[in-house]
Amino acid sequence: MNRRHIGMHNNKNTNLLIRWLVVLGDFVVLVLVLLVAMRFIPRYDLWDGEMERVFWIMCLFAMIVAEYFFATVIHERLVGANAILRRTVLLVGTWSLLSYLLLRIVSFDAHLGWQILAMGLTMLVVVIVKRFVERWGVKKLRRKGYNTQTITLIGNDSELWRLYRKLVSNPTSGYIIYSHYGGMEGLTADGSVDDFVAGIEHPEGLRLGDEVYLCVSQGQMDLIRQTSGLCNHMVKRFYYVPTADEKLNLRPVFIDDINVMTNYSSPLEEPLNNVVKRFCDILVSVVALMAVALLLPVIVVAIKVQSPGPVFFRQRRTGLDGREFYCYKFRSMHVNDDADRLQATEDDPRKFPFGDFMRKTNIDELPQFWN
Repeated sequence: MNRRHIGMHNNKNTNLLIRWLVVLGDFVVLVLVLLVAMRFIPRYDLWDGEMERVFWIMCLFAMIVAEYFFATVIHERLVGANAILRRTVLLVGTWSLLSYLLLRIVSFDAHLGWQILAMGLTMLVVVIVKRFVERWGVKKLRRKGYNTQTITLIGNDSELWRLYRKLVSNPTSGYIIYSHYGGMEGLTADGSVDDFVAGIEHPEGLRLGDEVYLCVSQGQMDLIRQTSGLCNHMVKRFYYVPTADEKLNLRPVFIDDINVMTNYSSPLEEPLNNVVKRFCDILVSVVALMAVALLLPVIVVAIKVQSPGPVFFRQRRTGLDGREFYCYKFRSMHVNDDADRLQATEDDPRKFPFGDFMRKTNIDELPQFWN
C-alpha cells in the first residue's frame, strides 16, 4: 500500500464515529428489549401514561449513565476479548442496578426487581453477541485499509523491533508504518536517528505519523524532551520505549503526581479478584462465627466465674491503608489499666486460669473472625 493510499484511508475521526454508532446500537437494543419485556410485566395493562413515561425515562437515564462510565472499547486497536466482555458486563450490570434504584427512589408503583433482572440478562446476551459482531466489522474495515493509524518509529533497538512486530503483525489493529528513522533490518529507513535529530529544528522536513515511538537510551534526555515537545506542537501522540538494556520487569505507578517504577504487583489489584476474596472472607468468617456461637455460652460462663467484667477485650488496631479498627478477643486477663499498654507475659499475674488456657489454645482469638 503506497503512502498516498494510506493518507486517503487514514481517517482518525472514524474511531469516534464507530464508538457513537455502537452506543446508538446499544440504545436500540435497550428499546427493543423494553418493548418486548413490558408485555410480560404483571398488570402492565393497568399502567397509565404517567407510569409508562416514568418507566422509560428512568431506564433511558440509567443507560446514559452506564454508557458514560462503561462505553464500548471495540474501537481501540489493541484490545482483547476479555476487556470487551468485562466492559459489557459492567455496562449492563450498571444499567440493571441503576434502573432498579431509580424506580424505587421515585416510588414507582410496580415492583419490577425480577423483571429488571430478566431484562438485564437478556440485554447482556444480546449486547455480547452485538459487541463481537461489531468487532468483526471493525477488523474487516481495517483489513481493507480504512480506519488506520500511521506510526513513526525512531531508533534501532531490539525493543523497538518487538514493538513493531506487535503493532503491525495483526492487520486488524489498523497500524501502518509511515516512517522510520534508525535503519532497523527489514524496514525501509527515511533516515538515521541523527537525521531525525537534525530535522527537529526544521520539522517541516520530517515525516511523522499519527503516533511517534522513540526508543533511545534514557541518557539522551534532551532528545526525549525535544521529541515530546515536537509531537505536542504537531498534535502527534508521543511514546517513549525503554531500550532492551534499560528495560526491567518494572511497571509504572504514581505516588501523587510522581511517576515511579516498581516490580510489586498484587492479584488484589484486579477488581474481580478483590470481589472473590471478599466473598470468601465473609463466607469463611460466617461459618467460623457460627461455630464460635456454639461455644459462646461455655466461654461466657467460664470467664464470668473466674473474672468479673466484660466477655470481650477490645483494642484499637491499624489495618489496611492505615485505617483504624477495633480488634475483638475473648478477655483472658483480669480487668486492668495496663491492658492496652503492656504485652502479656508467660507467667503474667493478670491472667486468670481459663484465660491462660484460652491463650495457649488460641481460643481467645476466635472473635477476630468478626473483623
